[in-house]
Amino acid sequence: MIDRRAFSFGLGALGLTACSAGGTLQNTPAAAPQYRTVPNDGWNRWVAAFKPRAAAQGISQATLDRAFRNAGYIPLVIERDRNQTEFKRSLEDYLAIAASDERIATGRQMLQRHSATLGRIEARYGVPKEVVTAIWGLESRYGARRGDIPVVSATSTLAYDGRRGAFFEKQLIAALKILQNGDTTPDRMLGSWAGAMGHTQFIPTSYELYAVDFTGDGRRDIWAEDPTDALASAAAYLANAGWRTGQPWGGEVGSAAARSGTPLRVLQPQKPGPQIAVFRNFDVIKRYNNSDNYAIGVGHLSDRIAGGAPFQASFGPDETGLTLADRKELQERLTRAGYDTGGADGVIGSKSKAAIEGYQRANGLAVTGEPSRALLERLRG
Repeated sequence: MIDRRAFSFGLGALGLTACSAGGTLQNTPAAAPQYRTVPNDGWNRWVAAFKPRAAAQGISQATLDRAFRNAGYIPLVIERDRNQTEFKRSLEDYLAIAASDERIATGRQMLQRHSATLGRIEARYGVPKEVVTAIWGLESRYGARRGDIPVVSATSTLAYDGRRGAFFEKQLIAALKILQNGDTTPDRMLGSWAGAMGHTQFIPTSYELYAVDFTGDGRRDIWAEDPTDALASAAAYLANAGWRTGQPWGGEVGSAAARSGTPLRVLQPQKPGPQIAVFRNFDVIKRYNNSDNYAIGVGHLSDRIAGGAPFQASFGPDETGLTLADRKELQERLTRAGYDTGGADGVIGSKSKAAIEGYQRANGLAVTGEPSRALLERLRG
């Protein structure tokens, strides 16, 4: 089994790398203005050469005509591909967003709203409804951020570009097969800049292998307002990856979950911080996204949605001497002073750094953009 994403997309749909936890992106039937297509003769020539290759793999002329009728080259997709920021968040920062109070509360609401559907999915695939809900929450904010870029345009742009041409041509062929099968239409087949689609952000090849028609309407519709097919597809993916029903993903050392069996290993991604005993299902979650932080985030969010407690071990102050509570207070005080931090989640991202710079500049301080104990004390005063 290949990883669902096959490479990192940066978790951009969630705001877990590039932005703060605030705000939502509405799923609209047209691409966002910055992702408009532009004329490109090279792309046109590439598409003309691609079409016979697609036909040789069973794609009909009618499907090709329909798929490329309004498709085009999107420059900002290439820009996003070229400028993926490679850095690793601390577990504390990751969980501050992935398992925020807002995401937990919304997850509980969604679990209750879709309890009957999620119960049927759990009965079919053996994956707990809280885990499926947590994946939904991390992948698309429970459907609020499904992506708004036409997948045919995005994948053909990246295939033409050539840096990972073979991979994206494979995604484009899979997308065309999805259209030919009648699961969706070109105008509804929207996703991320790299082609991850729907409520649970499947790339086209993973969709081909694991998406399911749980509603029984003849279409595997992971894009619809109704998330049923997408949630069932995520559960089917985990089941195929080897999910062990009745066993936990893991838990903080000393918790009931951690004592429920012999763990595969004990992780401590951040010191100081919780020690986490993990079981086989932890590695199954990593097949969805090959990141320890992601798997811990899904597991912990699922526990919190189910009513579980936060991790008990403290992460302590960061390298600036500020705790998570201090950083939240710093953001709150900057916001009250008129400097937009994008929310008070305790994660010092680009908006918070810009707010700090603005405050420092306006108050005659050295402009560093970095949080500090002295800055917090000044804002308190």
